[in-house]
Amino acid sequence: MNRLGLLALQILVGLAGFAIWHVLTVYPVLGAPKQIQFFFSTPVEVLKRTWAEMANPEIWGHLWITLQETVLAFVFGAAGGIAFGFLFARNALLAAVFDPYIKAANALPRVVLAPIFALWFGLGIWSKVALGFTLVFFIVFFNVYQGVREVSPVVLNNARMLGMSERGLLRHVYWPSALTWMFSSLHTAVGFALVGAVVGEYLGSSAGLGYKIHEAESVFDVTGVFAGMLILTVFVIVIDTVVTLIENRLLVWRPQAGGQG
Repeated sequence: MNRLGLLALQILVGLAGFAIWHVLTVYPVLGAPKQIQFFFSTPVEVLKRTWAEMANPEIWGHLWITLQETVLAFVFGAAGGIAFGFLFARNALLAAVFDPYIKAANALPRVVLAPIFALWFGLGIWSKVALGFTLVFFIVFFNVYQGVREVSPVVLNNARMLGMSERGLLRHVYWPSALTWMFSSLHTAVGFALVGAVVGEYLGSSAGLGYKIHEAESVFDVTGVFAGMLILTVFVIVIDTVVTLIENRLLVWRPQAGGQG
């Protein structure tokens, strides 16, 4: 299927979802519409509120703050994950010593860390960056670690036999092996960076998309909550599209499947 046909199908799925939402909240399918609307609003009202919010310059300030937190969490988390992933994959003793501590740190519920980060870094952007960092770091770390560990011993032995230095191995063997694993984690990592930013804003902030959603929720404004979620969804799609474009540019050299070696 070509790209245009795929896009058409994706739009149809979204329209079908809105149509089902409209039917269930406007007509007495599940009960009295007024009662259903108290919990789910209606797609028409949500779209109206979303349009009104997007026309308000204030929302762009909130979006900008959330974008800063997301980008910083992603950059710092990905950089740390790559660096420590290579370090631990190349040093078996170091990996074995820290293995239980890494697993324990990864198992910690991030929501529990949010109040601690707010205490340490305040209610500004850095507490949200710290929360996003903890989500991104482990995703990238484990992927890079596994990618380096997956290097074929035969390739390594042949490279060493031909006199390749450790620096050359890192550049021409380990790095290409880890690259595919690393990029496979980027889409997930960006999403989790945004999750960390929004959750941090929701739990304690004075600005950002998470703050806007929490503000609407605190006064039982269901339409405002769904409007914030819709804006957040569009925001995620835009970020994911940008990451995809960057990935395609960086991996333009990747050989086609079935091509000649």
